[in-house]
Amino acid sequence: MTEPLRRPRRSSGRTTLADVARDAGVSPITVSRALRGERSVDPVLVQRVRAAADALGYVPDPAARALASQRSSQVLVLVPLLSNTLFVDLLEAVHRTLFPAGYRPLIGVTHYDAAEEELLLNTYLPHRPAGLLVTGFDRSETARQLIAHSGVPCVHLMETSRAEGVHCVGFSQVDAGAAITRHLLDRGRRRIAFCAAQLDPRTLQRGDGYRRCLREAGLYDPALELLSPERSSISLGARLFEDMLRRMPDIDAIFFCNDDIAQGGLLAANRLQVAVPQRIAVAGFNDLAGSDQMVPPLTTVRTPRGEVGRAGAAMLLGLMEGEPVQSSCVTLGYELVVRGST
Repeated sequence: MTEPLRRPRRSSGRTTLADVARDAGVSPITVSRALRGERSVDPVLVQRVRAAADALGYVPDPAARALASQRSSQVLVLVPLLSNTLFVDLLEAVHRTLFPAGYRPLIGVTHYDAAEEELLLNTYLPHRPAGLLVTGFDRSETARQLIAHSGVPCVHLMETSRAEGVHCVGFSQVDAGAAITRHLLDRGRRRIAFCAAQLDPRTLQRGDGYRRCLREAGLYDPALELLSPERSSISLGARLFEDMLRRMPDIDAIFFCNDDIAQGGLLAANRLQVAVPQRIAVAGFNDLAGSDQMVPPLTTVRTPRGEVGRAGAAMLLGLMEGEPVQSSCVTLGYELVVRGST
């Protein structure tokens, strides 16, 4: 049987969306919608389109798609680190929200570096992504202007602001830092140290909450703070615990700014035979994996990073689709998780 004649493809030899449409017997717009995963397309047509695309070896051209529709399917997501499971949880929720709606997250890692964030914005904003998700509000004036003048809908994650025109989803880091400190006071602790790493804006806000709470109680002592610019890690937490105990042997509690350094502190306490919580209470922040398995289990603040990712992506979807957003600032709160270490 003689094969039907097909129109010649573009000079590059690349299979086009029109080729797939012709083989599947549908319109090019139906092919586009089917391959984007839009739920409005009949599943039978989706199967036919995908079979034709596979047979022809079709690879979508994102640039051509954006040019043809005057709309990109990419959403730029900027996070500080991928080594911190907090941001991995956030990204997972963002992906699960955006992908079924036909949008593809494009991840940029800033490493808490303002110049690196500027470079990422200068690299990707000219491609006109459909939307932008950024972490917090601490960035250079250049980066702020790039975002403001891009015309790209933007939602800020992990922190909140009531500033006009700002869209954000998060919780008060200051209030959460005060809450865990207040818990230690309620447990009868009076010499409460604060050990912090990385010193990013959200860590410093937790420190602000710690100071506010102790000042209100008339117990604040700046000598009880140990701040390290090093990246947060279990090994650093062990060192901070030992350093603080050596400098201030009369402390009766330590609030660590993140669970990984708190876990390191607990391991150091066990190695040094320092009784927790009898001699020193230990508290962390973020309720990372393994904190409930420490000896003793770690008291911490559970932060809603998955829900922040989901709600932030949902807010951005509304902005990208031109739908009204009920509230430009969504505060999700936090949960104090009391375990055996306090």
